[in-house]
Amino acid sequence: MLRNLPPILSPDILWSLRAMGHGDEIVIADANFPAEGLGPRCHRLDGISATDLLEAVLTVMPLDDFVPDPALVMQVVGDAQAVPEVVTAFQRIIDRVADTPAPIASLERFDFYARAKGAFAVVQTGEARLYGNIIVKKGVIAG
Repeated sequence: MLRNLPPILSPDILWSLRAMGHGDEIVIADANFPAEGLGPRCHRLDGISATDLLEAVLTVMPLDDFVPDPALVMQVVGDAQAVPEVVTAFQRIIDRVADTPAPIASLERFDFYARAKGAFAVVQTGEARLYGNIIVKKGVIAG
């Protein structure tokens, strides 16, 4: 057992978060996301929501503050300006938990998939809300 770590972060996910370097990205994906076929290491958290996982990740990993868009979501197909409830929840979590909160940016669906292919890892959750996908970029911890 370890102290002060969210219990939903499995040993494999903790390994990925620790192994990531500054600027590496991790995808937190919903249950519909094509995670296994993308290529990056894929972890499964089938019973966990994407919002709960984002909160847990941001308690141990800083967001990159050297880039304008350290958090990216997928745009709603056919309505790029729509903001799904899950994305509003992601932003509230970033504002409350991240050490350097930033506004969430969005990418067109296939651009999001292409970006996700280059991620260090994907964590597929049991998130049932549509568009419950977010890419977060790891920052540095100033010493």
